[in-house]
Amino acid sequence: MTVNLEAPKMLDGTCHCGKIRLTVPTRPDYLVLCNCSICRRNGALWAFYDRADMTMSGVPEHAVGYEFEPRTITTFHCRDCGCTTHWEPLQAGKTKFGVNMRNFDPDELGDLRLRRFDGAVTWSYLD
Repeated sequence: MTVNLEAPKMLDGTCHCGKIRLTVPTRPDYLVLCNCSICRRNGALWAFYDRADMTMSGVPEHAVGYEFEPRTITTFHCRDCGCTTHWEPLQAGKTKFGVNMRNFDPDELGDLRLRRFDGAVTWSYLD
């Protein structure tokens, strides 16, 4: 048996103008398409990472946050080009961030499984 000792490939993404940059440690196992009122308007495809495992630049100086009821997350977009980049939890102790993978090179993501999440009504995965 051969063991691959290479470190996982970090992935880099940016908003359209490049002022916000996100680096995540690995390709996600799947992407989440949520139908809540903000996600469906943004057209985001989410992956989730622990904050300690990712890096961001251009935040907060180029980012604008938006909170909506029930005020559990802040969704961020670039103040210059408008691209939604990520969301951050508002609750203390929560460390998982949502990263909009539409800001990453589709060729590096490959053909990922898409999970549909009903954030509008049932707050559960539909698969």
